[in-house]
Amino acid sequence: QGYEGLVEGGDNIKQANWLSVSNIIQLGGTVIGSARCKAFTTRAGRLRAARNLVEHGITNLCVIGGDGSLTGADIFRSEWAGLLEELVREGQISEEVARQNCRLNIVGLVGSIDNDFCGTDMTIGTDSALHRIMEVIDAITTTAQSHQRTFVLEVMGRHCGYLALVSGLASGADWLFIPESPPEDGWEDLMCERLGE
Repeated sequence: QGYEGLVEGGDNIKQANWLSVSNIIQLGGTVIGSARCKAFTTRAGRLRAARNLVEHGITNLCVIGGDGSLTGADIFRSEWAGLLEELVREGQISEEVARQNCRLNIVGLVGSIDNDFCGTDMTIGTDSALHRIMEVIDAITTTAQSHQRTFVLEVMGRHCGYLALVSGLASGADWLFIPESPPEDGWEDLMCERLGE
């Protein structure tokens, strides 16, 4: 469950084995769980997460996420030494354990279907999101033609129109709205004229 799992500990932290990863290759990456974690945004929450990692002897993290996840990883990394010192002061871990776990290595991977990160061609999740969008478009196109109706499809993307733009191009959409290019005044009449054609 992402940072929630780190903070809560317990059964959320367990070693993966062949049995636990069998038959998941075709599933989305969130098969391991994903959660927004308010506790991790606080030092107390990060202290609990540090304690749980030390308890399991984990000093390497792979964080896959967007802005919040990667910002959290950077803060966690920068605070790591101080968190261990605090755990020693509170008697939760020994100085020896703190020495053994003195370094936290983090690899950050951008996981965002929005494809809104510079320096990479495609972020993790974008390709599978586009695939799902095209499946839906293929399914509703037949219905739209059969009923001679216009369908409106909204896709995710927050402030980035990549998914809308690429799926619009791939499907031959008649009209497209993307945040990077807001419609000009009078767009309603122009759209109706186009659709009428």
